[in-house]
Amino acid sequence: MQVKLFGLSTCPYCRMTKKYLQSNDVEFELVEVDKLEGQEREDAIATVKEMSGGASFPVVVIGDEVIVGFNKMRIKELLSL
Repeated sequence: MQVKLFGLSTCPYCRMTKKYLQSNDVEFELVEVDKLEGQEREDAIATVKEMSGGASFPVVVIGDEVIVGFNKMRIKELLSL
C-alpha cells in the first residue's frame, strides 16, 4: 500500500509520525513542505489544504485514506501493523 507523509521538519508530531513509520519498516514518501521552494512548495500546501481541509501537519495518506495529525491507532489499523 502506498504511504505518503506531508510534514514540516520542525514539527514534533511530524517527527513522531516519521519515526513510527520507520520503526515499523513502512516504506513511505516524505514531503517536508517547509524545505520546498517556489511553485513546488505552493503546490504541496494546496494539496495538503485540499486533502485535510486546512493546513495542519502531519498529513498521512495511506491508499485513499487521509489522516490529519499523528493518529497512531488509525495508522496501525490501516497498515495492519
